[in-house]
Amino acid sequence: MNKTIIVSNRLPLQVSIQDNSFKVVPSVGGLATGMKSVHAEGNGIWIGWSGIPENDLRPELSDEIDSKIRDEKCVSVPLTNEDIEEYYEGFSNRALWPLFHYFMEYSNFEQKEWEAYKRVNEKFAEVVIDNLEDGDTVWVHDYQLLLLPQLIKDRKPNTTIGFFLHIPFPSYEIFRTFPWREEILTGMLGADLLGFHTYDYERHFLSSVKRIMRLEVQFNEISYHDRIIKVDSFPMGIDYDKFHNAALEHDNDSEEKSDLRKRLEEHISEDKKLILSIDRMDYTKGIPNRIKAFEYFLDNYPEYKEKVRLVMLAVPSRSNVPQYQKLKRETDELVGRINGKFATVSWTPIWYFYRSMPFNNLIDLYTSSDVALITPIRDGMNLVAKEYVATRTKGNGVLILSEMAGASKEMNEALLINPNSYEDFANSLKRALTMPLEEQQTRIKFLQKRLKRYDVEKWADEFLKSLEDTKNSKNENVTKKLTEDYEADLISTFNEKNKRLLLLDYDGTLVGFKDNPQDAEPDEALFSLLDKLHEKTTLVLISGRDKDTFQRWFGHKPYNLVTDHGVWLYKNKEWNALERIKTDWMQNIRPILETFVDRTPGTFIETKNYSLAWHYRKADPELAKIRTIELNTVLTSMVANNGLSILKGNKVIEIKSSNVNKGRVVSRLLTQDNYDFVSIFGDDWTDEYMFEEAPESAYTIKVGYTKTKAKYQIQGTEKVRELLEKLAQ
Repeated sequence: MNKTIIVSNRLPLQVSIQDNSFKVVPSVGGLATGMKSVHAEGNGIWIGWSGIPENDLRPELSDEIDSKIRDEKCVSVPLTNEDIEEYYEGFSNRALWPLFHYFMEYSNFEQKEWEAYKRVNEKFAEVVIDNLEDGDTVWVHDYQLLLLPQLIKDRKPNTTIGFFLHIPFPSYEIFRTFPWREEILTGMLGADLLGFHTYDYERHFLSSVKRIMRLEVQFNEISYHDRIIKVDSFPMGIDYDKFHNAALEHDNDSEEKSDLRKRLEEHISEDKKLILSIDRMDYTKGIPNRIKAFEYFLDNYPEYKEKVRLVMLAVPSRSNVPQYQKLKRETDELVGRINGKFATVSWTPIWYFYRSMPFNNLIDLYTSSDVALITPIRDGMNLVAKEYVATRTKGNGVLILSEMAGASKEMNEALLINPNSYEDFANSLKRALTMPLEEQQTRIKFLQKRLKRYDVEKWADEFLKSLEDTKNSKNENVTKKLTEDYEADLISTFNEKNKRLLLLDYDGTLVGFKDNPQDAEPDEALFSLLDKLHEKTTLVLISGRDKDTFQRWFGHKPYNLVTDHGVWLYKNKEWNALERIKTDWMQNIRPILETFVDRTPGTFIETKNYSLAWHYRKADPELAKIRTIELNTVLTSMVANNGLSILKGNKVIEIKSSNVNKGRVVSRLLTQDNYDFVSIFGDDWTDEYMFEEAPESAYTIKVGYTKTKAKYQIQGTEKVRELLEKLAQ
């Protein structure tokens, strides 16, 4: 039975050791809760670190703990103290975390920590591979394991892999500053489906893929080698029923009240309001900003003194990291200063708790608060905002939410603010405190309906359903992939026949694309290969290249050459014109192309004998996309009336005569001899004309995995040369 393997930095377990005994209990939290049903089904397993460094484990306990962990359908990845220091506390949280949250000044790029990050991702890959069987699905989670999808794909290419990022993905301008940006993107692209909380993060990722990796992106699909990778947004939910039902029990439990609840209720009345703030102590949460904004509110609306109280819970986080220690000191000082400034004998404006609280106390805070103040500077999602809404059993309460939290994209009924604007903060808080009950209930009702419908289990189900869809579409995409049987048939038929015709495109088929087309000269290995093929078959190199270039490159060889998309044929050491072409149109088209070169850095014009080509391989992909649409619009009206056509090649737009194409040449060549074997290799849109004109018995092979009329597809120039070497032997 196929299984789902969940992979995250930590296992959903709490492992504690005392003396010679240990305890393993399930942990609670967003991801652990969300994946509970996925983990429980069938023979699925969860792979991650147990929380206990290998150095701290006595050998006699290690096997016992591993066995107990396996009983929970989990598998532990062995990490040392050094791994945790350099990979987790180091690279993950000193390089990736601040950069992805736009705190570039906090990012620390250490080669040693990068090496540790790679090493630990390899460790995770080893454990996954050891537990992976054909047909299994792997779901990798979060920024600590960005390299893992490709590490798995390299060794198990047929495995279906999903990846979900639980933090923001930064804009291209931020991400491009990252020293190992290509390695990170390559690692992520090992997945078949990449999930983000919001469309913004998805868009930023796709932009980086286009601009850094120079890959083709169509809507939310990335063409990468022989695969189509899908990218989508899946806003993570909460266990809605857990929080809502706990709040209902809280409402009905009037006798057994916690000390915190009793204390809170002493300060609740018609004219006194509690404002709640809950965060981890992290610089991304904007805690100092929030405190200063609250001070600004009290200064501007003094009538609320002694009538509102900010209850602020800050959960300790990474307390050994200097930036977090500094944040804690700043928060303590701000709270002390503001309480000293405004406090009276009976009133303290801020109640500040620096600790974690049990679940029941959290429910006390949620249900007792009139307003929730969730204002991070940058946050991937923020589930606290959703938890507050779920606990509003009476339909009252107001959520003030930062626009910079991922949750804001789906919680429009909240009061959305810019967390950096004190004015915005103060006005929204005033509005929340004076909002009529009917309006509160309307907003909460809409929010609750959405959160209940799209809870954390729905989130997991939607992701896995989309991942399953990619598996099905992957099967469709590879139906034309060159199979071993088709390759063997091609080679055996080639060897059996006597009259063989082999037509080979040049750029993108025999050699890779270069930023400067003139840098794509044939190498000695290619000459050697073509010489061997020429001895066994009628070999034709057919290209959009100009006659002079091919004369310079191949004029000393006996191959047949077709240039300018079919204008010239070089045979028996002579050039013959296949078409009579006018070129007077060039003087009208060139100024237009020059205008686009001036407006689009990185582009240039290539002048051929019978065509003009506008190359944009070196241009910014997103700008180039806009310019190609503009240029196509401008040219379309001009070419139709002048017997010209527009060819959209690989990062090039070429204008040439309409009655010239490679297909016409193929038809002509096929009539010149009674060929009993025909094979055509091409990579570009211009080569589709050849595939169209090929006889039914021909072996037509497209280089690359875009839509084609060829019968089969092959990955790239290296694979083409490997196959041709087999024919030449």
